[in-house]
Amino acid sequence: MALLLRLIKALADYERLSGEVIATEDLLREALFGSERTAEAALAYVGTDAVGFAVWFYNFSTFVGRPGLYLEDIFVLPDWRDRGVGRALMRHVARIAVVRGCGRMEWAVLDWNEPAIRFYRNIGAQAMDGWTVYRLTGEALKQLAGT
Repeated sequence: MALLLRLIKALADYERLSGEVIATEDLLREALFGSERTAEAALAYVGTDAVGFAVWFYNFSTFVGRPGLYLEDIFVLPDWRDRGVGRALMRHVARIAVVRGCGRMEWAVLDWNEPAIRFYRNIGAQAMDGWTVYRLTGEALKQLAGT
């Protein structure tokens, strides 16, 4: 869990979102291995060096009538980019989606992250123009829930 958390923090640094990381090793352990597992993860190694990771969970498409795989994060350390690590991680997650009968695989990318956008286009992914992501967190989430 320490290794995964370290990579998550490296991703947050890259995305200029370091202040938003509140995850702990215990929270990750519960999410990935707890009694009600809510996410899965894969680490990418080159030799004995962990150089990247992917974290995903499942959603459901009413239009497709099947589960979908949502790729929450994929990240490769800068020194290991352009060496096939990201493609190998994406292939690994895509195989899981296909084997488990998912109708689609989706993720979000920051609009300024041109290297990632080029990579995603290169592997055949399409941007979902016309859609805007909304998020409820913290007090707004609690307020809506009435708690």
